[in-house]
Formats: sequence, C-alpha cells, structure tokens
Amino acid sequence: MSWQSAVETTVTGLGYELVDAEKGAGGLLRVFIDVPPSPDGAEAPRAVTVDDCERVTRQLQHVLEVEGCAYERLEVSSPGLDRPLKKAADYARFVGEQVEVTLRLPFKGRKKYRGELSAREGGWRLLLEAGGGADADQRALDFVLDEVREARLVPVVDFKGRRPESKAAPTRRGVAVAAGDEVVDGGRIQ
Repeated sequence: MSWQSAVETTVTGLGYELVDAEKGAGGLLRVFIDVPPSPDGAEAPRAVTVDDCERVTRQLQHVLEVEGCAYERLEVSSPGLDRPLKKAADYARFVGEQVEVTLRLPFKGRKKYRGELSAREGGWRLLLEAGGGADADQRALDFVLDEVREARLVPVVDFKGRRPESKAAPTRRGVAVAAGDEVVDGGRIQ
C-alpha cells in the first residue's frame, strides 16, 4: 500500500476529510484534515481541534509503521482559514463563499480572480464585483477544474464580531445564523 492510500484510508476511516497530504524535505510528512459537514446539514460546521490532530497522528503513526511507509516527522493540522479547494466536492461544499482562484493560463491578462463561488452546469462560476456600492456592476468568470492551478477560501477574520452588512442572512462558513443567536458588535451583545 502506498503512503498516500494509507493516509487517506486512515483519515477517512476516523471520520475526517483528507484535504491534502505531502512529503517534504528531510522526510517530513504533512497531512491536512478537516471535519466533514454533517450529511443533512443540520449541525453547524466545527473547526479541527488539537484533539482531532492528535487522534489522527497517533493512528497514522501505527498504520504507517505497519505498512512500512518511510517518514522522519509527521505533522497533522487543519487546512487553515485559507483552506485549499482541491476536488469537485470541495467546490460544492463552499458554494456561496468568497474564493480566490489562480488559473493555469491567463484570461484577459491575469491569472488571479476573487469572488463568490457558485455552481453552473458543467463547471463553476465566480461572481466578481466590478465596483463598490449597492448598484455594483456584476461580472462573472466561468471555469472548469482543469483550468485551475490553485483555489483557496478567502479568510474571514472577525475579531470583534462585526459582520459586513448584506441583504442575505449572516452566515458562518455556509451555515445561516439562527435568529436566536447573539451577535456581538464592538463588545455589546445585541
């Protein structure tokens, strides 16, 4: 069994999603895991914890030793706020989120685009805002996965609980916030 399949089988067997795995210099084996969304979407998504990483690390150490996979150091971590999108399932999971896409070949003189991800028949679309304000001109970039070199979520950092004003219900990485949730604005609970 190859190290890739050993890692994937172990991570998914423990109930996590394998985002990426790579071998680096000096025998470093780096594994990025995520907590998959609940199948019915009823539960709010949760972040990967240190306990999750420790659980996967311990199991991988045993499996890799039994399979005879060589490595010097093992690192297991979350994919971070700027999570990479690798598979079609990743794109489907994060529809409606802000994404930065780097194309393999330039389109209209540039390779990097940022916008809201949406699905379309046969591929994906980024809704790009041309200007600011309520009547901003909307443009779109349609693409398929073969045209993408790299895609990542745009990090959402919210230190004080302030949310950008929008017409849609506020979200927490794709999950609508219930009306009963407390919203903190500059230290005051509203």
